[in-house]
Amino acid sequence: MAENTPIILVENDAVLAERMSLDLTKAGYQVAIAETARIGLEHAKKMHPSLIAIDRSLPGESALALVPQLREVGCVAPILLLMSHDSIADRIICLESGANDYFLKPYHAPNFLHTIGLYLHSNVNAGEQLRFGDLSLDLVTHRVLRHERAIELTVKEFELLRYLMSHPEIELTREQILENVWGYDFLGESNVIEVYIRYLRLKLEKDGGKRIVQTVRSVGYVLRD
Repeated sequence: MAENTPIILVENDAVLAERMSLDLTKAGYQVAIAETARIGLEHAKKMHPSLIAIDRSLPGESALALVPQLREVGCVAPILLLMSHDSIADRIICLESGANDYFLKPYHAPNFLHTIGLYLHSNVNAGEQLRFGDLSLDLVTHRVLRHERAIELTVKEFELLRYLMSHPEIELTREQILENVWGYDFLGESNVIEVYIRYLRLKLEKDGGKRIVQTVRSVGYVLRD
């Protein structure tokens, strides 16, 4: 349930902020709007939010600077950066800032609410676990192990790995992955999957792990030993 779940929206576009706040409120969330990074930080200190969405286009680099500032004051809530630029470099900068995820503009309410839901709600049944070789994924605790080594994943990385592990040895198209992991249809030249595959591989292959997320040329990806 979204009821009584506090969300901070750091957005300096008053019209967009009002629209997003209305959509979130209709979905049952409690929303606090902050026009600047400073106000967003003050809200976080007082509210203990369940999630924070920050517009990447705040003046200067204040959006990226806000992320570590939030962590420094003890905020552990998932942080989403709202991005206007659709490039791999921009996505990497956002993730490396310490944010959990990003959301590409233009704003579309169903997609945004779906992304929020991935972080705040779980619909899996207790005791469910997926395994592939030496890799295990617990659908309840979100604990991922390989060679008994714990792997920390963002929610979107977890959803991507879960989809791949639910279809082992099956070649999945980019369209299938976008629709089932991101919740919307294929968006042309978007490289969002490549960015997340890169981060997922880095984490799975750390300490000499063999590559199991394979690229299928002109198709997509497959989980294959």
